[in-house]
Amino acid sequence: MTTLDNLFTPGLVAAQQPQWPGGADGDAVKAAVSTLSKLPPLVFAGECDNLKARIALAQEGKAFWLQGGDCAETFAAATADSIRNRIKTILQMAAVLQYFASLPVIKVGRMAGQFAKPRSNNDETRDGVTLPAYRGDAVNDLEFTLEARTPNPDRLVQVYNTSSATLNLVRAFTQGGFADLRQVHTWNKGFANDPRFGARYEEMANEISRALAFMESAGVDPESFKSVDFYSSHEALILEYERPLTRIDSRTNLPYDVSAHFLWIGERTRQMDGAHMDFASKIQNPIGIKLGPKTTPEDALVMIAKLNPTNEPGRLTFITRMGAGLIREKLPPLLKAVNESGAKVLWVCDPMHGNTFESSTGYKTRRFEDVMDEVRGFFESHKAAGTHPGGVHIELTGDDVTECLGGGEQISEEDLASRYESACDPRLNHTQSLELAFLVAEMLRDR
Repeated sequence: MTTLDNLFTPGLVAAQQPQWPGGADGDAVKAAVSTLSKLPPLVFAGECDNLKARIALAQEGKAFWLQGGDCAETFAAATADSIRNRIKTILQMAAVLQYFASLPVIKVGRMAGQFAKPRSNNDETRDGVTLPAYRGDAVNDLEFTLEARTPNPDRLVQVYNTSSATLNLVRAFTQGGFADLRQVHTWNKGFANDPRFGARYEEMANEISRALAFMESAGVDPESFKSVDFYSSHEALILEYERPLTRIDSRTNLPYDVSAHFLWIGERTRQMDGAHMDFASKIQNPIGIKLGPKTTPEDALVMIAKLNPTNEPGRLTFITRMGAGLIREKLPPLLKAVNESGAKVLWVCDPMHGNTFESSTGYKTRRFEDVMDEVRGFFESHKAAGTHPGGVHIELTGDDVTECLGGGEQISEEDLASRYESACDPRLNHTQSLELAFLVAEMLRDR
């Protein structure tokens, strides 16, 4: 019988881990891990398998992956309004993509677990004072004081509790009628700032409403429009959170990380001999890997061999984050090598992380045009290679923030200060997210 004892290889180095007081073997960490190991699962193994089956369809070009949400969730922002607005934005984007591309859309939130972030430096210095860097609410607090910045393992239990509450709301919204396609008009409350896309969205919503009315008149059960499947995801970063939430599935006798349906390993933690890749290789969840511009074809093939040696459909997703200036150069060799190997991989474009810079006003930001240019380069590369552009991975919010430059609202560097609310990286606001959906839908339709 499979057990969790000795499931994960001991002695491997885990990059980007918090420097807990007392160390990873300290009493406080052990207490948090013990508590987490006894709590109910946040998701179920069967749901992870259902997602894997949908990813397998996307790998064949028969579905499209839409993943979106906060760069780093915070406990304070886990409110009903904030969660609803993010879900609404993703549902609107999915409706646009599905309507214009005639493809089912796999809806995945960067939520209910995205509370930790890797950092370039362990410390941050302000005015001669050096304190631990903010690593997300799972570890410490954004406030620049010694007490706030000291890593606290009790926060891992708070991550679980906040994620549980978030998932309860997500399930209520997506299964209780809020996600009903017949509500497509009521979701449109963010386009008022850009009448061009407001009119276009309303035109699409009218056509969807007419199509649904026709289907209902033809005998299709209207209740079938009422709910959608919505999956959770986050970066598997802090192993003192992920490992105790790994359980043996009673159906299959195999291990699943029940903290989320989909987990990804970032560029800073995907060392082949590291603890994160070892962890990802042992669990049965669908897994994503971030690939930056330094990734070689050989790297990609080694990752495939490590994480999906049996070439299971739906198991592995490559999330590329090259930057607008490098995508057309760096992606084609990877596509060629993987395609020739026969490996089943879903290719997803993250057009956010490779396009970040500091504005003249001191804010970390991204240009909307750079984001869209990377997506265009992603589609162009796949068309040339004869492979499927499988999806997009977007940092977004349902609120009218001013964190990324440009878009229909033409946010300027001077505008950034008015509503810059991200705890970490800049996100597309509601209007920019929907504008991106229309532009991606055109690419999908014309692919």
